Amino acid sequence: MTTADAVAGRAAPLRARWAWLHVAAGLPLVAIYCAGPAWVQTPASVIAMVAGMASLYLGPQRNLEAADRQPWRLIRVGGWLFIVATVIRALVPSTMSTPPTAIALIPNSFIVPAYLCLGYAFLMMLRRRRAADDDPARVDAILVGLAAAFLTWTFVISPAVHSSNLSGYQVLDALFPIFDVVMLILVAQLMLAGGVQQAALWLMIVAAACMFAGDLLFSLRDAGLIAISQTPSNAAFLLMFVLIPAAALHPSTRTLMEPQKIVVRTMSKLRMTVIALVVVVPTVITSLMPVGAPLNDLVRAGLCALIVLSVLGRVVRSNNSRVKAERMTRRRATHDALTDLPNRELLSETVAAWAGRATGEHLEISLLFIDLDRFKMINDHWGPAVGDELLCAVAGRLGEQVRAEDVVARIGGDEFVIALASASHLRLAESLADRLLVEFAKPFALSVGKVVVSASIGVAKSTGGAHAIELIRDADTAMYKAKGAGRNAYALFDTSLREQVRDRVKLEQALRGALERRELAVHFQPIVDVATDELDGFEALMRWSSPELGFVSPVEFIPIAEETGMITEMGAWMLRESVTQLQEWIALRGPHARPLHVSVNVAVRQLRDGSLVTLVDDVLRETGLPPEALWLEITESGVMEDIEAALLTLNALHSLGVTLCIDDFGTGYSSLSYLHRLPVGIVKIDRSFIDDVGEIGTNEPIVRAVLAMTHAMGHRVVAEGVETAVQRDWLREQGCDLIQGWFYGKAERAENLTNWIERPVPA
Repeated sequence: MTTADAVAGRAAPLRARWAWLHVAAGLPLVAIYCAGPAWVQTPASVIAMVAGMASLYLGPQRNLEAADRQPWRLIRVGGWLFIVATVIRALVPSTMSTPPTAIALIPNSFIVPAYLCLGYAFLMMLRRRRAADDDPARVDAILVGLAAAFLTWTFVISPAVHSSNLSGYQVLDALFPIFDVVMLILVAQLMLAGGVQQAALWLMIVAAACMFAGDLLFSLRDAGLIAISQTPSNAAFLLMFVLIPAAALHPSTRTLMEPQKIVVRTMSKLRMTVIALVVVVPTVITSLMPVGAPLNDLVRAGLCALIVLSVLGRVVRSNNSRVKAERMTRRRATHDALTDLPNRELLSETVAAWAGRATGEHLEISLLFIDLDRFKMINDHWGPAVGDELLCAVAGRLGEQVRAEDVVARIGGDEFVIALASASHLRLAESLADRLLVEFAKPFALSVGKVVVSASIGVAKSTGGAHAIELIRDADTAMYKAKGAGRNAYALFDTSLREQVRDRVKLEQALRGALERRELAVHFQPIVDVATDELDGFEALMRWSSPELGFVSPVEFIPIAEETGMITEMGAWMLRESVTQLQEWIALRGPHARPLHVSVNVAVRQLRDGSLVTLVDDVLRETGLPPEALWLEITESGVMEDIEAALLTLNALHSLGVTLCIDDFGTGYSSLSYLHRLPVGIVKIDRSFIDDVGEIGTNEPIVRAVLAMTHAMGHRVVAEGVETAVQRDWLREQGCDLIQGWFYGKAERAENLTNWIERPVPA
């Protein structure tokens, strides 16, 4: 039993073999009824009917949800009505006499409601299964029904109606195939509606064909047009009691109630041939048959006209569907699927159209490039579904802030663009940017609660000379300027930004492959015990010397490496180089020397990378360096972007035995609560707080507070940027543990630090 079945409270669906066993048992019963002796015909039909009704109860109960069983309830009612009519005819033989008499109306009064139940059941299935109102299956099914109605009228009903020898009861019996024509239309729509055509559907189709054949034989026999017994007609109805219950037993019966997708494909040769015959045959028959009674000719002409109109309707529907499909394709190509906003293509077309009339109408085209700040954190924390919900909410809020003639587009993940066209003397773009920043300060009501997200906005303008792509690029560039200035702001584009972008691209391209070309190097800056003036370790710093660009500052290339992801490989390389070098120095100093450490910076991207812990563990194992000799420096901002995820990585690193350091403390959040949560052992005070200490500077109380706080929490403190003896002496008096800076030396290559490694211990 599946989970869904258990939840629904029903047993597992029946297997297909039960349906085929029912067919295998029912067909011999029908054969016995047709060819067997008279004394076995009644028991055979009774067994077939009883088995059929039992299956009509069992099949839907096991295969369908309760809400999907209503059509089968109607089919069961119709089955019982057919059985009642059959019993009446068996008990009162005169109801089956030929020609029929008034008493024949008694069983017929049960048969007509039975047809109505079956027809309505088929209609309910069709409504659930049909893909769309413009599905061509509807017209094709009507064509089949009209052709069947034409043939039935021409060869069955018309002869009966115009025969002077027939009674009124015989004429009424001749009208029974009309019910079957309606059934054929409904079943044909089920068949032609596309989608899955499994066993249950084919069993229903064959059952409907048997009903039509049975009624046709019954009407022809009753009208005296053919001389046959009742057996073939009854056998056809008995087959209905075999095939429809078999469809109920088959597990594919659920597909009769499932909406089907429209499958666009070329018309098959068989379908084309059937449609052609439907049109041609009635036309040929009408042309060849001589003129008869006015009613007969009028009905045949009307049916032919309906067939022609149906074909015309199919052509019109096909054309309309094609146009609709083209419009939908065009909309999908020019609009964002999530927010239904115009995409980059439509934005470019609109801006290009505005540019064509900007000069003549003195228009200024403005673009606001909007990027959500830290959107990835929302996706990572609540999942992509909430992220999508936020994007839709942002789209709606942006749309509320613009004029009807403006364009709001989504051109990327969390990137939106607003395009404006206005008189050049107006400052609409700046005014709108200010309003948007105010709007983004208001929380967005999402399914997880109220969420606040800020935005960085870049503004670019043109009076018509710039190409749309260039204008979007310039606005994007200005947005990065706003993001670099601290986010939650807007920036205007100027030509100097374009030069900065060009330089940045040049720098990025040169940085790619720098590691393989051996252009990167590790420099080490001494870290000294302030109390003893003894070497405690080194901070490893990455340096880049490019043959093309010369020496490139880490301030320039490290952010690029982080944004592009190159920092992951570069950081792993620096970690191995640093640990390997420290291990060489430890071996050189001997076992009795003071233990040294090496401090390596960890980038935010590395901190988020799940492989960092494995990398550190592998490097320690490969080199044999004691874990406590490796310090890993992390920034406050890097941790706080996603503190919960960072804690998982930091705790795993701490369990390896490495020492964790908070770098540049005081420049970020500087929160006691988060510092208490982090498994750190070292706090490094940023150099900006050290500049004026020892000279009654304004930062001295802050440094004293940090020292007192961190020592109370059991952490050691490193002061960065120490450049004078005054700073060193003041920090020593305050109880600072370690210091580093140009007072002791700048960062150097390992080969230039021999004097530090061989430096004697101060007396």
